[in-house]
Amino acid sequence: MNARTWLETLVGFDTTSRNSNLALIETVRDWLKGQGVDAWLAHNPERTKANLFATLPAQDGNQQGGIVLSGHTDVVPVDGQDWSTDPFQLIEKDGLLYGRGSCDMKGFIAGSLALVPEFLAMPRKKPIHLAFSYDEEVGCAGAPYMLADLHERGIRPEGCVVGEPTGMQVVVAHKGINLFRCKVHGKAAHSSLTPRGCNAIEYAARLICRIRDLADSFKANGPYDQFYDVPFSTMTTNQIRGGIAVNTIPELCEFTYEFRNLPGMQPDQIQAEVEKYVRDELLPRMKAEFDGASIEIETGAAAPALEASEEAAITQLVRALTEDRATRKVAYGTEAGLFQGIGIPTVVCGPGHIEQAHKPNEFVALDQLAACETFLRRMGQSL
Repeated sequence: MNARTWLETLVGFDTTSRNSNLALIETVRDWLKGQGVDAWLAHNPERTKANLFATLPAQDGNQQGGIVLSGHTDVVPVDGQDWSTDPFQLIEKDGLLYGRGSCDMKGFIAGSLALVPEFLAMPRKKPIHLAFSYDEEVGCAGAPYMLADLHERGIRPEGCVVGEPTGMQVVVAHKGINLFRCKVHGKAAHSSLTPRGCNAIEYAARLICRIRDLADSFKANGPYDQFYDVPFSTMTTNQIRGGIAVNTIPELCEFTYEFRNLPGMQPDQIQAEVEKYVRDELLPRMKAEFDGASIEIETGAAAPALEASEEAAITQLVRALTEDRATRKVAYGTEAGLFQGIGIPTVVCGPGHIEQAHKPNEFVALDQLAACETFLRRMGQSL
């Protein structure tokens, strides 16, 4: 199958992150088996989802070294979006292929799978690995299970290309993503008896304002990296819920916040500033009103930042194959930092443009898909 046919197949699976991706993964696994390639799966604890990892050995059978082609199989929801077509049916119009995930990022997976027969026929001295993950869109939650298995199996690739949509240009860095959920526990009371309660919403608001103060400090004082469109680390509160009635002091308020740190900034140090404010200022004030007050902060998903080395062989190879020498860094996160974190030099390069991702009528252009195939073919030939 060519890349377009593969993309039609992949888009046809509704792999929204809340759903299982097993139908897609098992289809790919079975097809690879038919090509003589054995893939292994790394499941989530509930065994409702799985990552897939497969190695196309070198001509002499060697499975060590080589390059990983990495992509995530999950997609974001289409709920509430005004689509002109069925989002889970690939539709071609005016040189564009519409469908959820066509850009982010089933196009790269389709290109990788389309090249498998050619890869197997090439007299390669090094292997090519395929790494397809789940739950990237909810904080890169799936790939760590695959990478843990990779370590246990002693597989040591020399480089990795994460095929997120970059317009087939080289991205050498991105910010880290760190998600948290906070629960503020106060004491309920009738709103006419305010001193007898402890208002969870109001104390949550104080913490939210502190998070905003930290964000403002990053904006005003840096550190900065001018290669990013947003050249400083950011913090935002994105969801909040609390209270049961207009005349009741709220006992509970929950909210989520995130920060996206530049490479080189330590996420633990940023979070420590939040926790210091809770410990030293907020909780003592709450407990003065109600000794049973508490604040819980739960760590959610996290994806480390990426800062690729220009000297790394994978960076030099991808730059040579794309003829792209520009320094390009992005604010969105990928799984690239996870691969780099276990010692696999990684860059980001894939078909489509991030501006089309997560939107209704998501698309990838046919010429982008063709450019991806050409890039992957030349990469295989370089090995």
